Amino acid sequence: MTRRIFIYLALMLLFAGCRDEELIYYPITDDTGDVPIDDDGDRTFVGMYVLNEGNMGSNKASLDYLDLTTGEYHRNIYPSRNPSVTMSLGDVGNDIAVYGHHLWMVINCSNKVEVADASTAVSIGHVDIPNCRFMAFDKGYAYVSSYVGPVAGKSVLGSVYKVDTTTLQVVGQVAVGYQPDELAIVDGKLYVANSGGYNATEGLGYDHTVSVIDLTSFSEERKIDVAPNLLRVRADRYGRLWVTSRGDYDNEHSRLFLLERDGSGTMMLSRQFDMAVDNLDLCGDSLYYYGSETVEGKKQTHYGIIHLQTLQVMTTNHITLPEGRRIRTPYGIKIHPQTGDLYIMDATNYVSSGQLFCFDKDGNFKWSTATGDIPGHAAFLKK
Repeated sequence: MTRRIFIYLALMLLFAGCRDEELIYYPITDDTGDVPIDDDGDRTFVGMYVLNEGNMGSNKASLDYLDLTTGEYHRNIYPSRNPSVTMSLGDVGNDIAVYGHHLWMVINCSNKVEVADASTAVSIGHVDIPNCRFMAFDKGYAYVSSYVGPVAGKSVLGSVYKVDTTTLQVVGQVAVGYQPDELAIVDGKLYVANSGGYNATEGLGYDHTVSVIDLTSFSEERKIDVAPNLLRVRADRYGRLWVTSRGDYDNEHSRLFLLERDGSGTMMLSRQFDMAVDNLDLCGDSLYYYGSETVEGKKQTHYGIIHLQTLQVMTTNHITLPEGRRIRTPYGIKIHPQTGDLYIMDATNYVSSGQLFCFDKDGNFKWSTATGDIPGHAAFLKK
């Protein structure tokens, strides 16, 4: 049976009526592509959502879905799943996560966190948060970083908003540093990377701190001085934090930092890696990263692995591409927790369709497929 006939029959059945529990099945009429899927038996993860940022001001944030059971890649699924939602997802998709049975998406310039059913991507509501950036989750709450002020507006202190994931209501807010970005939770403490990007445009210099928030009192305890223009912060399996700095684009270069607890249990700056790290993901005892730097006038991008136990850089050239293929603008990275497959999201030229590249655990190229505009964030869906 051809796909066209299948879709037609599915539509007829849908309009003919069905039981409530069957409403989760939707005919896929979006732009699709097929990718090879290895049959590795029982899978914990059945799919991966890809959030495409879209160009700022164009209202083109979009959601793709990779079906890991069939090998089908579905582009721009949100409009068909939510035909009554005006303006679709909104302007600039900045972060995505699956928490419980819900799919959470930060839509930065639309000043909201969109929440949908994780299995169907059908919207169940949204949370209004100004200039929201990234999320972390703990014990039934979502913590969302926010620049607070308007996009590209005057610099003000940023905040973290506390959201009840059951009611989708904001139940707390705490001020942190200037223009906070990623955040991570370790042992009841929330660590927030402050960038100070708007500060810099006003000639005030970048922020260079990680805010430490006690989740019990929901108050900022202190700040850890790290480096200018922080962006990423990720917790590893040993309760340590990996933090990236983009530098000041002049005298200080992009670097990677390790924070760990001292003898008293206080998180402190422990080690510096003099290497450019634009984005990273962790799996088991490995930290996977990519980073670009200009050497003698030529841009070089490295795809590397750091061993978490030894803290040694195992490789800076992990992936292999076929002749004639290249990743133009790496913009996101995700590791499959079960297979070790590595996904690199390529923004290409920032104005047309991006690409999703898949490599096996050894860095060998498997496949690539077209995505929406500026793919940068992904989340796996469990069975």
